Amino acid sequence: MFPTTRYQGSKRKLIPWLLSCLDQLEFESVVDLFGGTASVSYALKRQGKRVHYNDYLRFNEQIGLALIENQQHLAREATLEAVLAAGNEAADPSHRTVGFIAESFAGIYFTDEENRWLDGVAPAIAALPESPERAILWAALGQAALIKRPYNLFHRANLAMREREVDRSFGNKVTWDRPFDHYLKRFVQEYNAAVFDSGMPCKSTCLDAQGLAPDADLVYLDPPYTSSRGNGVDYHGFYHFLEGLLRYNNWSDQLDSSRRHKPLTRRSNPWNRASEVAGAFEEVFAACESVPLVVLSYRADGLPSVAELCDMLRRFGRTVQVNEASNYQYALSGRKAGEVLVIASK
Repeated sequence: MFPTTRYQGSKRKLIPWLLSCLDQLEFESVVDLFGGTASVSYALKRQGKRVHYNDYLRFNEQIGLALIENQQHLAREATLEAVLAAGNEAADPSHRTVGFIAESFAGIYFTDEENRWLDGVAPAIAALPESPERAILWAALGQAALIKRPYNLFHRANLAMREREVDRSFGNKVTWDRPFDHYLKRFVQEYNAAVFDSGMPCKSTCLDAQGLAPDADLVYLDPPYTSSRGNGVDYHGFYHFLEGLLRYNNWSDQLDSSRRHKPLTRRSNPWNRASEVAGAFEEVFAACESVPLVVLSYRADGLPSVAELCDMLRRFGRTVQVNEASNYQYALSGRKAGEVLVIASK
């Protein structure tokens, strides 16, 4: 079973519908260009496809390394215990060394004790040899951090929301306040249980979508969403803390201390700029010109519009079919919008 995730825009609940739409197509290999949680890549790997997972966030790449590229290796109990011991030692009040997270993020996302624990665990994982085992631990640590955050995001300095003694209309204080140890063990178990050998070579990369020339029968696209009002989704901004964990040893070099929630310095990204997103689609469609099938997950109220994207695909000599799952509601969205799957074939 695919591990629990709290990632914005995840297609996990839509997998049965997506697969039913893809059942009509003939393909053996797929590039998942904006892989995110890897739920679509994982489902296609389960079907025996040769899967190339890609995402421009390093944290997400670890999920791909743990579940898509990895065919058999698990995180060992001894390794997990060593990592937990490092975290517990750092969290002990008698431990006098102040780590980067405790010093830089006090009162922003996690409690002082939790920050000290992270200051022990992140370097311990980073020190492990590069391997599927390390990727599983990174992926599990990321999920542990997300489950303890209001909104499961790092877009605001809102630790006070967790700690305030008030009646709540959302969230679960019991969940937020369970120790990191509990969640790291839980998510390592979930990732270990999800590892399987598909019998087909698969891989995971961390590249910008425009910089990848897909080599597959099918390219699956699930890019960041820009609303018809021009509001883009900034995944780098939402999950900067998880990216920082993977860059623990040089995190300070990339920290934007001028902002209260201390994100990483911003990366140029046309996918969350209304004025540039159409051009980004054009570049990706051009890069996929030799690929027989291009499949695009999209929202009916997106920018560019579905009609504009279909016209763009036709200009590349493709026949277009549009499938719609009406009234699907994303997490953190107050309204329902049709989820669209565009299938463009040569």
